[in-house]
Amino acid sequence: MYIHPLKIGNVELNNNILLAPMAGITDRPFRIICEEKSEPGIVFTEMISSKAIHYKDEKTQKLINTENEKSKIAIQIFGSEPEIMAESAFVLQNRADIIDINMGCPAPKVVKNGDGSKLLQNLELVSEIVKKVVQAVNIPVTVKIRKGWNNNNVVAREAAQIIEAAGASAITIHGRTREEYYSGKVDLDIIKQVKQAVKIPVIGNGDIKSVEDAQRMFEYTGVDGIMIGRATLGNPWLIGQIKNGLENKEIYIPSLNEKLETIKKHIQLEIEEKGEYVGIREMRKHISWYVKNLKDSSQIREKINRLETEQELLDCLNEYFKML
Repeated sequence: MYIHPLKIGNVELNNNILLAPMAGITDRPFRIICEEKSEPGIVFTEMISSKAIHYKDEKTQKLINTENEKSKIAIQIFGSEPEIMAESAFVLQNRADIIDINMGCPAPKVVKNGDGSKLLQNLELVSEIVKKVVQAVNIPVTVKIRKGWNNNNVVAREAAQIIEAAGASAITIHGRTREEYYSGKVDLDIIKQVKQAVKIPVIGNGDIKSVEDAQRMFEYTGVDGIMIGRATLGNPWLIGQIKNGLENKEIYIPSLNEKLETIKKHIQLEIEEKGEYVGIREMRKHISWYVKNLKDSSQIREKINRLETEQELLDCLNEYFKML
């Protein structure tokens, strides 16, 4: 009833649970692990600066590597200059199934340039960006928004109608304002209002950590799909667990051994992608999430943050999981 294929423009997703874009998290290694363990309907890249594409920034090329990925992929771009946004979308469209525009990021370094959720204070510009990007590409364009800038500026419903009129194929709405960041409770009422205001698919986002949360989002708001982000950290099995739970199937719980093997594969992918020095440092936060709530996890976190090589890391993990 809740889980079904989802059509966004001319792209057919196998299911309607989406892996959210997360800066510094949803790199190719993390996406591959989530694809293997959960099979989301689509995965999103980290957000890509349209200006970085315009200026052919070398570091950004790594962020758009989608080699050997099985899932459908959305590349998320951010910026506030319509021409540059359109140009970067045009350049990236051959690597993606969908181009997603970020109009929800609350990070200070993003909003200070007028990007991300700052755009919700200028709905004319929102319209212009979406129109230009839609015209520039031959794949569907989606947009991710928030409730508004703050509680005196709740514009999600109006923004959604503007985005639909400008030619977008779907909207994701995170039910918090920029001012709220990730604090407090997600506002399901605003998500419901957005769903009722437009005809294109609406994806609900925010506070989905369990089967019950997912069911509440679907039931209360009537959304076409849900997007899960932070709850997948250290738990790439979550989307699969939620799918099974909503379909009244048995919920799969990974063994300690599978958890260890998954961490090892994640390490290997990170090192292949970024080299040992950067890969090990990237993995520190991921390992902290993987071992959260396990016995003596704070000691292992402390130890891992001092290790420099792949072999040291593997030895430490083998020893720790053996102890468990």
